[in-house]
Amino acid sequence: MKTLRYCLLALPVLFVACMKDTVKESYSFYRPVYQTKDEVKAGIKNSPSESITRPGKMVWMGNYLFLNDVDKGVHVIDLSNISKPQKIAFIHIPGSVDLAINGSNLYADCYTDLVTLDITNPKNIQVKQFLNGVFPHRYYGAFTSDTGKVIKKWVKIDTVVSRRMSGGVSGNFEFDSRGLMMWSSFRSATGASFAGTAATGIAGSTARFGLQQNRLYTVSHDDLKVFNVTKADEPAYVKKVDLNQGGIETIFPYRNNLFIGGQAGMYIYSTSNPDNPQPLGQFVHVRACDPVIADGDYAYVTLKGGSFCGGFSNQLDVVNVKNLSAPQLVKTYPLQSPKGLSKDGSTLFICDGTEGLKLFNAAEVSNVKLIKTIGGFEADDVIAFQGIAIAVAKDGIYLIDYQDLPNAKVISKIQVAQN
Repeated sequence: MKTLRYCLLALPVLFVACMKDTVKESYSFYRPVYQTKDEVKAGIKNSPSESITRPGKMVWMGNYLFLNDVDKGVHVIDLSNISKPQKIAFIHIPGSVDLAINGSNLYADCYTDLVTLDITNPKNIQVKQFLNGVFPHRYYGAFTSDTGKVIKKWVKIDTVVSRRMSGGVSGNFEFDSRGLMMWSSFRSATGASFAGTAATGIAGSTARFGLQQNRLYTVSHDDLKVFNVTKADEPAYVKKVDLNQGGIETIFPYRNNLFIGGQAGMYIYSTSNPDNPQPLGQFVHVRACDPVIADGDYAYVTLKGGSFCGGFSNQLDVVNVKNLSAPQLVKTYPLQSPKGLSKDGSTLFICDGTEGLKLFNAAEVSNVKLIKTIGGFEADDVIAFQGIAIAVAKDGIYLIDYQDLPNAKVISKIQVAQN
């Protein structure tokens, strides 16, 4: 007999019924629909290109952009002709919000599991391995997933219950709390600053997966996990490192260190021993969303307030990290509503809310100057590399030519399907 597992994912909607001592409570539930591991493995495969619905994290590798579609899978986009990018395939991966690329291997989360795919031919990928249950943080509350299976989707169930009570109650609280149950994203050139090398893909600043020294590092709300990827197609789980901080959002590998962005600060960990990252220092700031990148002796931190992260600050903090154990604030620059950022040489790129993508001259960290604003879209993250920037926005993927900085412009766009 199959056991059905349910989780309450909405607050009740209460209203007073006609009878004085009776109320009706309207609840919304989400019920997981499971697949067996074999069914999931059979379903993780290429299909022809599909519409982009919820663009998330991205990785740029060679002539391809691998773009996550939240909880669905990964779009493969051919960038051979930047002015005419082409979606060439879609890789179905249920519950995927994060990814990294190591040579010809793509690592992605599949709800609580880590899946490894051979992408030698992006149009004909092969499933190489599953590591089961390594991301239990994807679920919160009283819900316990069936670890022998993978969740294909969630089905919303609405129900109304009548019960007697004393006193009148009224209200209207419709709250989709799936976000409380599932942790998901709301995902080499000289002088370019990005989380990647010639052998690994270039990740954006909002990444939760990072590659360094034959290790895959992943962060969740409050921990760091280490996987040995010396054998690239068979990652081996090494350990979990408690970060002793909540609200962790991003990871940026740089040199032999990890720069970890959290809602309360930036945390620096040494990977001198790659299997046992150790804390070096931290830069504490007001509560805000906090992507971070590093380049040379400086880290660049954007703080965005007024969201689920809390706080009200909207700014860029430039931090001197020459002494990794004692980071020091150099200067703060006000912004509108910053999110992801990237750096190529002395040019700093920041996604700044409705104002668009901003390009700054950061040659002097104490005197960062705006070069140009490219408006018309609200980007979440950006990768800048050798004169081309890729910005992910809710309405599309924008490709920008910045070889002539003062005249930087959008040269093409990949449309996102509108609901």
